[in-house]
Amino acid sequence: MSDTDAETIRKTANRLKRARGQLTAVIDAVEAGGDCRAVVTQLAAVSKALDRAGFAIVSTAMRTCLADDDAESTEDRLSLDDLEKLFLTLA
Repeated sequence: MSDTDAETIRKTANRLKRARGQLTAVIDAVEAGGDCRAVVTQLAAVSKALDRAGFAIVSTAMRTCLADDDAESTEDRLSLDDLEKLFLTLA
């Protein structure tokens, strides 16, 4: 794994951890009967963070899996169709 890949993984993991914290806050607010505008705003932030993490993962897959000539087997690689399906799953 290259330093760039490690940095991308670290950033994506951090984004997901922040989303987890935001989601916990949303759940707490819902359970406490929090203001609906604040809850929806926070929920939208969680959703956007998850979307961005998903796109980062697909983007990394596009860069590494397609270009990885050293993959142990062709089964380890994602095809263009697989990447397209992953991408569209997020849309």
